Amino acid sequence: MKKINILDSTLRDGAQSEGISFSVSDKLHIIQALDDFGVSYIEAGNPGSNPKDIEFFNRAAEIKLNNAKLCAFGSTRRKNLAVEEDDNVLSLLKARTDVVVIFGKSWDLHIREILRTTEENNLELVYDTVNFFKKKDKELIFDAEHFFDGFKANRDCAVNVLKTADAAGADSLCLCDTNGGCTPDEILRITREIVGLFPGRQIGIHCHNDMGCAVANSMLAVDVGASQVQGTFIGIGERCGNADLSVIVPNLQLKQGYECINSSLSKLSEAVYAISEICNMPVPLNKPYVGLSAFAHKGGMHIDGVSKCARSFEHVEPESVGNKRRFLMSEVSGRTTVLAKLGRVAPELSKDSPETAAIVQRLKELEHEGYQFESADASFELMVLNVLGRFSPHFKLNMYKTSGEYPSPDGEMSAYAMLKIEVGDKTETAAAMGNGPVNALDLALRKALTVFYPEVSRVHLIDYKVRVLTAEKATAAKVRVLMESTNGEETWTTVGVSTDIIEASWLALVDSIEYILK
Repeated sequence: MKKINILDSTLRDGAQSEGISFSVSDKLHIIQALDDFGVSYIEAGNPGSNPKDIEFFNRAAEIKLNNAKLCAFGSTRRKNLAVEEDDNVLSLLKARTDVVVIFGKSWDLHIREILRTTEENNLELVYDTVNFFKKKDKELIFDAEHFFDGFKANRDCAVNVLKTADAAGADSLCLCDTNGGCTPDEILRITREIVGLFPGRQIGIHCHNDMGCAVANSMLAVDVGASQVQGTFIGIGERCGNADLSVIVPNLQLKQGYECINSSLSKLSEAVYAISEICNMPVPLNKPYVGLSAFAHKGGMHIDGVSKCARSFEHVEPESVGNKRRFLMSEVSGRTTVLAKLGRVAPELSKDSPETAAIVQRLKELEHEGYQFESADASFELMVLNVLGRFSPHFKLNMYKTSGEYPSPDGEMSAYAMLKIEVGDKTETAAAMGNGPVNALDLALRKALTVFYPEVSRVHLIDYKVRVLTAEKATAAKVRVLMESTNGEETWTTVGVSTDIIEASWLALVDSIEYILK
C-alpha cells in the first residue's frame, strides 16, 4: 500500500479555532492521543509566539513518542533581518524538535500587500530560512501559504517559491488552500501539475473548510500524487476549520487502500472522543465513522436488513473504526426491531416470546407518556430488565427537598437540596448546595450513595437536555429530560418525563446511577 504521511495541526491550526484554548497539560495529552493513534507528524505550535508554547516545547522534548515526530512551526525570516538574528527563527531551534515547518508567502498579493516587499526578496527569505534549518540537520516541511490562490493569480510567482524552497533543501513541499476557497477541480488540476513539476519530491496538501470541501479536496490531491495530508484531528481551525483527519484517514485507508497511520484504525473513535473532551467540544451525533448515530438504525426495514446482512445498510464495519452498531427504539418499533435491540440484554428471547410482546407493549406505553428511548439506551435497558423481573433497585428514595434563592448570596450557589435514601436496612441523609436545584440534587445524591457505592464518585454528567412536550400548557407543560453520563470509561444516556422538571431530572438521574451499578 502507498504510504500517506499524516501531519496533524490540532495544536497549532486547531488552537486558532474560536472557543479553543489549550493549557500546556491539554497539549501534552493531545500529543499522547495523536501518537497512540499513529499519525506521522504533530505540528505542535509556534515557540516564538507566546510563553505558553515555550513551556510546552520544553516539556514535550522530554516525551518519548512511538509513532509521531514533533514539529515546531514558524515563518520565514523577517525581511530586514539576517536569518541568524531573527528571534522567531532561533526560537524554532530552541524547541528541540527534529522537524521544523516553515511557511512562506506564495501569492503575489501577499508579497506586495502584506510583506510589502518584492518577489525577488521573498524568494531570498524562503531560501535563507529553509537552508538555515537544513544546515542544522532538521527535517524541513515548507508550507506554501495561499498557494492555490497564488497559482491562479500568478503561476510563475507561486511555482518559483516552491522551486526556491526545493533548491534550499526542503524535504516536503506543502500546497496550502489557506482561504479554503478552491473547488475540487481546481485542487485536482493544480496539484497534478505541481506533482509533475517535482518528481520524487514529497508534495503535501493543506486545506481549509470554508466551502465545506476540505476533506474532498485533500482526497483528490492524494489521488493525483500528494503523499502528505495536513489537517486537524476533529476538523477544528480558524473560521470554518481545517480538513478533518478523523474522516480523511479512514476514507483513504478503508476506501482507497492507502496506509495512513502506524496503528489500528479501530483506535479512531477513542482518539476522537479523547481529543474532543480536551477541546470541550461534543462529538456531533452524525459525525462520519465515530458519531453515535454513524451506525444507528431506526427504520424497521433498515434494522431488519442490517440484522440479516450488516453491509446492506453499513458501508464499513463499526468495529473497524472503534464504533458500535445501535438500534434505536421508538413507538413505531416492531418486534423485530426490539429483538435486535435486545441482543445484549436478553439474547435468548425470540420474536414470538411473550416477554418480547410485553416489552413492546411497555415501550409503547412509556412513549405515549412522553418517554423517548432512541437516544436513551441505558434507560431502555433498565426498562427491559424491569419487565423481565431481573432488576432490583440499589437504593430507595425516602424524600428529597429543594429550595432556590434569587439572587444567590454568593453569586453562584443558588439552590439547596436535601434527601434521604435507603440502601438495604440502612439510611443515609445528605445535603448539598448547587448551581440550581437539579445540580444540588445531583450532588446530594452522589454524596449519599458514595457511602455505599464508592464507584459512584467516578460518575459525572456531561450533557443535560430539556424538551417541552406539551407547549400549549405553558408553565404546566410536561417535559422530557435527557442526561448523558460517564465514568471516564464508557458513556450512557438516560431519560425522565414529568410535569415537574426537577422530578423528570431526578428520574433520569436515578437511571444514570442504577445503570452503572447494575
